[in-house]
Amino acid sequence: MIAIIDGGSTKCDWVILDNSGKPHLKTTTLGFNPNIINPDFIRQEIDRNEDLFFLKNHIEKLFFYGSGCGTAANAKKVKDEFVICFPQAEIFVKEDMTAAAYAAYDGKPGMVCILGTGSNSCYFDGDKIRVDLPSLGFLIGDEGSGSALGKHLLRRFFMKKLPEDLEQQFIEKYHLTIDEAIKSMYHNPRANAYLGDYNRFIAERKEHPYFQNMVFDEMKNFLDYQVLPYPEAREVKINFIGYIAFIYEDVLRAAAAELNLKIGRVVQKPIESLVDYHKKYILNLD
Repeated sequence: MIAIIDGGSTKCDWVILDNSGKPHLKTTTLGFNPNIINPDFIRQEIDRNEDLFFLKNHIEKLFFYGSGCGTAANAKKVKDEFVICFPQAEIFVKEDMTAAAYAAYDGKPGMVCILGTGSNSCYFDGDKIRVDLPSLGFLIGDEGSGSALGKHLLRRFFMKKLPEDLEQQFIEKYHLTIDEAIKSMYHNPRANAYLGDYNRFIAERKEHPYFQNMVFDEMKNFLDYQVLPYPEAREVKINFIGYIAFIYEDVLRAAAAELNLKIGRVVQKPIESLVDYHKKYILNLD
């Protein structure tokens, strides 16, 4: 059997194929970003999933594409855990940008961006991925992401910047104190996911003019920092992967139009397209 995993900071989407390429199992686990978890968490999470636990000795190839796996050291941490969990499997671990590039590929060179809990960008010519910019994480990077939007919301709430209607709705929904927020941000190994969770409040009210403006500004911020530095940015289509890009697609396209950039595909979940790419280009099963 063959496992293909799209690993975000918040969760991982798994598809298990039989050797003919037919889906055998689809499941999810929590995210395995090695920057924010201890490596042994991976084993614990897999063992908690009864379906994956049962298939441990049946996986022959495993392709994992994960947030935080862009360095050799982090990729090794994750791979070492998978080697223990799936002793019969040949393991491949790469960064999430590779998954995004594969999932967004339409046969033509283009830029590929991730807008989920975190954010990132690259240029993909169909063969090689080129990353010109570092991933700075949620503390000083991740422009346009769920964690960035959540950070905006909390800052504006506590600094009394929200309009009265939104402030009252936030209070009624969360009853959040500054002490609770500080503890969750500074003493939580999944602080980026914690911040990203507050995007739900924004998404549920995304037609509100205040949030329209806030999201628009943050999408422009992403394009300015993570797209425009690429020399090809104005020449090719810019494809997007991730929940944030999907739910704010209209705002994203408006921000891109103001900067004379062309948006191509916007895919909420890359896992299905990622599986198709593997079957066609890597596993030769189509």
